[in-house]
Amino acid sequence: QVHLLESGGGLVQAGGSLTLSCAASGRPLSHYIMGWFRQAAGKEREFVAGVNRFSSITYYADSVKGRFTISRDNGKNTVDLLMNNLKFEDTAVYYCAADPDVSSIPRVQVNAYDYWGQGTQVTVSS
Repeated sequence: QVHLLESGGGLVQAGGSLTLSCAASGRPLSHYIMGWFRQAAGKEREFVAGVNRFSSITYYADSVKGRFTISRDNGKNTVDLLMNNLKFEDTAVYYCAADPDVSSIPRVQVNAYDYWGQGTQVTVSS
């Protein structure tokens, strides 16, 4: 089992940048495919970005492609999400999540991920 804790959220102006971090404890992060999801008020949780175990495959939602970058450091048990050129519509609670099915590529389905952090709020002012 792995425990996940996000940090780095906050208030930023449109066009600005933020880096979210997810720190893992318990089972090493290298055992999992990792993803970032977000949930805006009144909306369903949606996939943002994912990375496989050894960072050879990354996958992004179309809405963030070219602006967000996911990276992981298995030695430090962390996964980061660099968010550039933030838009008002990026406002949401952001969650990191772990998928134990390491035979797959990063998956977009919420129910593919067994472990979740508590989330960190990102607010983009227009």
